[in-house]
Amino acid sequence: MKITVNIWRQAAADAQGRMATYKLDDVSEHMSFLEMLDVLNEQLTAEGQDPVAFDSDCREGICGACGLTINGVAHGPSRTTTCQLHMRSFSDGDEIDIEPWQAEPFPVVKDLVVDRGSFDRIIQAGGYISVNTGSAPEANATPVGQEDALDAFDAATCIGCGACVAACPNGSAMLFTAAKITHLGLLPQGQPERHSRVLNMVNQHDEEGFGNCTNIGECTAVCPKGIPLETISRLNRDLLGSLARGDD
Repeated sequence: MKITVNIWRQAAADAQGRMATYKLDDVSEHMSFLEMLDVLNEQLTAEGQDPVAFDSDCREGICGACGLTINGVAHGPSRTTTCQLHMRSFSDGDEIDIEPWQAEPFPVVKDLVVDRGSFDRIIQAGGYISVNTGSAPEANATPVGQEDALDAFDAATCIGCGACVAACPNGSAMLFTAAKITHLGLLPQGQPERHSRVLNMVNQHDEEGFGNCTNIGECTAVCPKGIPLETISRLNRDLLGSLARGDD
């Protein structure tokens, strides 16, 4: 099929960006979205032009590197990662707008590549967990309730792609932060630093320049792993509990 793509081009972090238009005449509906960009880059390279820079790694929907805003929606029309989005989601003759994440804490490095180091710093602010080293403990030595175990696992599936930030009108990363706090906060191993962890990570979230959460829910609508909005409620309960203890 034939498509037209309007792509954000920015040579460097301090360069002026612009939208550039390219036409592709032989796109298979079975291609992934990133494979379509690969075909475009082969075409640009053959023409002596600079290929479009974009992030990718596993291309299996588990690393979170492939963050793109497609026609104004984080990761595109399907609730999945960009690498798992296929061209059959579009029609012959479609015009597709492709942009990087639009958030101040995610500065553009080049073209569609943004610096998501702010997420790393939020995780680092959480510190470590106090566990004894040595051989692995017996699996049933520390009982964990089934509901808590399932909720912790659901939160741990967050891949840190940043779609929640790109979709949020406030540019909040609270869903990401809540997921990282919750999956440890529900397990016995995460209890010693539970209160200091939530304070440190929320403070870092704010220092990075992410906006406040107003529970609009756009974050969960585009999250490829389906992290529920209730995860933020858990964060708020832990945060209020920590403040009540006077841990700040």
